[in-house]
Amino acid sequence: MTHQFKKNQTKGRVFTGTVVSCAMQKTIVVRVERTVRDRKYKKARFLSKNYKVHHEDGQYNTGDKVAFEECRPLSKEKRWRILPSQTLNSTN
Repeated sequence: MTHQFKKNQTKGRVFTGTVVSCAMQKTIVVRVERTVRDRKYKKARFLSKNYKVHHEDGQYNTGDKVAFEECRPLSKEKRWRILPSQTLNSTN
């Protein structure tokens, strides 16, 4: 029985967010924002969460939109990596 895998197949969750910090080596902090509607009052609430994302090169700046995926634990807080060539747009 042979298994055929797609190249760059993602396993797990994929998020899109905005780079908040790029001060660390090989790590950027990305903020993901989402909207949640209140059950009782139906009011929209905006929630955000920061993720530490691994990247090899320093090509990302604050304000860039990037897509990233779940991967194996790389450190205590890093469990995410940038999808290849997925810089969505730049604010520069």
